[in-house]
Amino acid sequence: MSARLEALASRVIAQFGERVKPVASTCGELTYELAAADLLSIAKTLRDDPQFKFDQLVDLTGVDLLKYGQDQWVTKQSTRTGFSRGVIRRNQNDQDPSWRFVVIYHLLSTVNNVRLRLRVCSERGQIGQGLPQIDSVVSVWASANWFEREAFDLFGIMFKGHPDLRRILTDYGFIGHPFRKDFPLIGNVEVRYDETQKRVIYQPVSIEPRELVPRVIRDDNRYDAALTSGKVNHG
Repeated sequence: MSARLEALASRVIAQFGERVKPVASTCGELTYELAAADLLSIAKTLRDDPQFKFDQLVDLTGVDLLKYGQDQWVTKQSTRTGFSRGVIRRNQNDQDPSWRFVVIYHLLSTVNNVRLRLRVCSERGQIGQGLPQIDSVVSVWASANWFEREAFDLFGIMFKGHPDLRRILTDYGFIGHPFRKDFPLIGNVEVRYDETQKRVIYQPVSIEPRELVPRVIRDDNRYDAALTSGKVNHG
């Protein structure tokens, strides 16, 4: 971590204490997790306090933690058949398994030329306990307006206090939230034009659900050499 980020980390801990929890990063980003109840007050301090001056919200997105640490991932390690699905096991203490939806905030201070990332678990977002909710930060950073609408549209996260929370990418009649981990890959409904009714109609999707098993891509110098020499067997 650079000296500038270390200085920022010291100021954040000194200002907020136990209200923020440092999150380990593999790419050098300074990340803190905080409670949903503290989001607005901490956001306003980060924007207005001269030692922070995070005047821009660069990005905001949702994360669905359903089956966190259990799902299978693409890997270059393969079996003798050349096909494989890798599983990355997570530390059980890294994330409360009862929480499902998280909102990530990427902040930029144009004055101090530093970046900060916040991670907030949504309220009432526990598995099977209703719609996830979190306070809107539009009153703090106006750029959050369309970002929050996108997270609502794709993840179904409700942003309390948003001035115009409605879908932004999917159709008005769209059913469900397509970035949720339990949303079917083929969708719930399909659209077609009905010549008899002379209008577009929605109907249950007619595609059979199936699981997509990714292939493992392996780098093999033997094949590279064969391509170079023109000795590739296309049979």
